[in-house]
Amino acid sequence: MPRVFAFLRAINVGGHAVKMDELCEQFAHLGLKKVETFIASGNLVFESTAKALAQLEKKIEARLLKSFGYEIRTFLRTEADLVSIAQHKPFQVSATKTATALNIGFVADPLTAASQKLLLSFKSEVDDFHVNGREIYWLCQIRQSESPFFRVPIEKKLNLAITFRNANTINRLVAKYIGH
Repeated sequence: MPRVFAFLRAINVGGHAVKMDELCEQFAHLGLKKVETFIASGNLVFESTAKALAQLEKKIEARLLKSFGYEIRTFLRTEADLVSIAQHKPFQVSATKTATALNIGFVADPLTAASQKLLLSFKSEVDDFHVNGREIYWLCQIRQSESPFFRVPIEKKLNLAITFRNANTINRLVAKYIGH
């Protein structure tokens, strides 16, 4: 059965505490198999025969809203997607080596040309960005919390939901579950 990775937005931040076993139960109620969490920050792995992942995202979001009482945006990726994301190297090696963080933002649909242009307008000496499909790569040369981009309400500006994960988390998921 194919393995799917879920990246949830708004889990265990902003006063919304969700126990990982409760989260797994909600996924299991939807008929998803072998549900596991990964590092207790809204990363789940499960098996599913669902062909339309966008529809499954909506089912998961509806279930989580009903169960927890607030919207939890869900971004699903296949094993092939995750390997591709981990292998994508949009920045020069020298910039990546000096960076303090490389984050990957997950969105539901590819950014429009206007949204990409707006995002790339935040590029600076400390922040660099790259868009590839449904992922936004953010390279930060200083502590993220000190970055001017960190204070930008980017979701509101782009009018879309995003959840970011550190590239190390993605690499660890690939290593543990896919073996690349």
